[in-house]
Amino acid sequence: MRHSDDVSIRKFREPDLCELVRLISETIGISYAEVYPPRAVQFFNDFHSEKKIADRSKTGTTLVVEEDGELVATGSLVDDEILAVFVHPRLQRGGRGKALMNALENEARASGVTEIGLSISLPSKRFYESLGIRS
Repeated sequence: MRHSDDVSIRKFREPDLCELVRLISETIGISYAEVYPPRAVQFFNDFHSEKKIADRSKTGTTLVVEEDGELVATGSLVDDEILAVFVHPRLQRGGRGKALMNALENEARASGVTEIGLSISLPSKRFYESLGIRS
């Protein structure tokens, strides 16, 4: 799928919260239901609750990919760990995740982080392997 001309990666802002919760919830609902039982899917939804997303953005850096005014991807850097990387399923394999990971790695380097930890879920394993990351 082709990128829109109006794509930007920027820091999360508080007014993004509801849309970000919806993006993550939809992505979990679609991508995780194929590989995890319902209780695990619920666990992941709880782990990415509105409060936890807001907390991550305060204790670390949360980036969003905005395309034509819509949030389509997100990821966070907290301390020395990249986590909560999500790209909406209808837009996966379009380079957004790779661009987001590069931006998060740049944030880490700018913060003086020399070794980055990464939270990998089963649905994202192939994506990270395509970037040369082994779990």
